[in-house]
Amino acid sequence: MGVPGNPPPPGLAETELFAVDAYCTEFDATVTEVDREGGRVALARTAFYPVGGGQPSDVGTLQTSEGTFFVTGVRRERGTIWHTIDGELPEVGTEVQGSIDWTRRHQLMRTHTALHVLCGVIWADYGIPVTGGNMEPLKGRLDFPFPAMSADLGAAVERRINEEVAKAHEIVVDFLPRSVADTDPALIRTAANLIPQEIDPLRVIDIVGLDRQADGGTHVLSTAEVGGVRVVGTESKGKDNKRIRIEVVDSPGDPVEGGVA
Repeated sequence: MGVPGNPPPPGLAETELFAVDAYCTEFDATVTEVDREGGRVALARTAFYPVGGGQPSDVGTLQTSEGTFFVTGVRRERGTIWHTIDGELPEVGTEVQGSIDWTRRHQLMRTHTALHVLCGVIWADYGIPVTGGNMEPLKGRLDFPFPAMSADLGAAVERRINEEVAKAHEIVVDFLPRSVADTDPALIRTAANLIPQEIDPLRVIDIVGLDRQADGGTHVLSTAEVGGVRVVGTESKGKDNKRIRIEVVDSPGDPVEGGVA
């Protein structure tokens, strides 16, 4: 991810590697806690992204002198990042070599960035903020308070998304003091002011020239890395709640697996 405009909080770069370098897939660490009932471990530092903000967690492995442990899910609870392990657990103090499933991670990076591009296009063209969203590798959706939705709108939005992707906007991770973030209109429109005040500074993803949001997820370095985006569904989820579904492909001309929803 791009070089931060402002430095991360003390210790974050050393302990939550995913927050400052989405391309970090290998790391060394030590097991600091073991939750045998929950089948999970905590590490002194990690590159595994914990589920949150609509983005699924990373998966991968922890290699030790005793063998390989498979990480099937990652979650943050009360400040601790827990790695769920399939099978036996390593002991506290065990040195591990962590390895992220890069194919999945990169697909999620492309997808998350594509959703931010969608958000930026809707705001730039219609002045409408995003109200919710979710994703899986190469698929995602966002909700907007449109009064109405149509297939024609979906086609127009798809064209605009791919125009912005092709511009190769740089993507930068920044850390802003809350005193600054809470007065930034670009961040307030994405409900950054609803994030607990104790989170200070606030992590911000800036698609330079298009979209700027408080966000904790992993992203690519340039919109060009997204590839292509297809709008595969537009639907009404109730009054003033309309949903746009997208899929990410290698290039704008590629077909979507399974066809249009």
